[in-house]
Amino acid sequence: QIKTKHQSSTSIPKQAKAKMSVSKVLLCGGGNAIHVLSSYVSSKPNTHVTVLSLFPGEAEKLRNAIPPEGVRCINDLGEDVYGKPDLVTDKPEEIPCDLDLVIFALPSFTHEMYLKALKPFLKEGVAIGAMPGEGGFDLCAIHNLGSDFVRNSSLFALETLPWACRIVEYGSCVEVLGTKKEVEIIVSPKQGTTKESVTELLHEFIGEFPKFDPADNFLAVTLMNINSVWHPTISYGFYRNKNVTEPFDEPPLFYYGADEYTGEKLGKVSDEVLEIKRVLIEKYPTLTLDALHHVSEWMLRSYGDDIGDKTNIYTMLRTNKGYRGLTHPMREVEVDGKKKYLPNFRYRYFTEDIPMGLVVTRGIAELAGVPTPNMDDVILWCQEMLGKEYIVDGKLVGKDVASTRAPQRYGFSDLDSFMRVNQYLDHAETSKVVNAPLESNTSKAIPQ
Repeated sequence: QIKTKHQSSTSIPKQAKAKMSVSKVLLCGGGNAIHVLSSYVSSKPNTHVTVLSLFPGEAEKLRNAIPPEGVRCINDLGEDVYGKPDLVTDKPEEIPCDLDLVIFALPSFTHEMYLKALKPFLKEGVAIGAMPGEGGFDLCAIHNLGSDFVRNSSLFALETLPWACRIVEYGSCVEVLGTKKEVEIIVSPKQGTTKESVTELLHEFIGEFPKFDPADNFLAVTLMNINSVWHPTISYGFYRNKNVTEPFDEPPLFYYGADEYTGEKLGKVSDEVLEIKRVLIEKYPTLTLDALHHVSEWMLRSYGDDIGDKTNIYTMLRTNKGYRGLTHPMREVEVDGKKKYLPNFRYRYFTEDIPMGLVVTRGIAELAGVPTPNMDDVILWCQEMLGKEYIVDGKLVGKDVASTRAPQRYGFSDLDSFMRVNQYLDHAETSKVVNAPLESNTSKAIPQ
């Protein structure tokens, strides 16, 4: 017989739990991560767990699939865990009115839909966040919940999921393939509290690992969205001179297939992001953006000795053990009875990393008066592949900006208002220094 990690969760009757102080948690979604969270969080004593899914039919499917003993999580760090949510619903009005914690484990393009649906039923003071949270999660939350609500609540976002996980049997069993040792988290705590109050709450429900490494602020994390630079730019560099309607015999290598031009382009796009940082700190000297680094530094920090040749970004891409064998997202097609492959431009590298990533950074650059010709090259190509319109005549005024998290989508047209309304200046003071012109600082080589 498999033991549960928290035997006490099955030994406390519901009547007894009701008389105790009960933590109320809302989990939003229905995929791999929600299965793990449902098991982990529901296994805790004195915890009421609600799962909300707005995807048509998903709540009913999940509710009917969960066995009496709950969702089994095969845990890589110890014994298996069993936990059963108290409620699985598609009706926001059924959630408890006094929630302690709300976790979104959803594609970022659905965040706004959930925030709008939840707004009438949330009370100030709740901790609400996303795992992972793409760029501009705070903008989306403030726009939909209101600046006062967010100021009086705790907002957080994880840079990635805490684990690699997969559903073994829908509703019944999920496996954690690997728990990450450390995950960066950004926390904007409610007034009068600390970031630790949120990370401790998450550890209480998720476990000791991963450790949460607090970042400076949401703005730093938005600008340091590595996926938003990495995935679109590498895709642009690879396909820029190719006929994207011509099928491939095999899925091409993503990182190992990059050329020198792509390596240089990544450096130039990252230089433009760092120029945004320079202008912001010059204008707001007490603003902290220490978490914002060049992509070359990020790669060295992340992979270290796994990189065979650290000469420049191009050589690092092609000699990083962690990137070996990874391919471009493709879709299978049949040509003359043979299996072929075409680019999949509906993959998250484009559908999330552009509107919830690079376009957000581009919008901030526009407010800060920072030219971004290299970033524009990438976005213009990607928007053509997506059939979208973000940049028109050098400005972020396209018809599809409304589906992004760019500041312009929320009505911001000047930098000071953007910084103030989104609470980035709560601990920063404005400088009267005039923005200096853009200077090229592209580094093609990485010091040894």
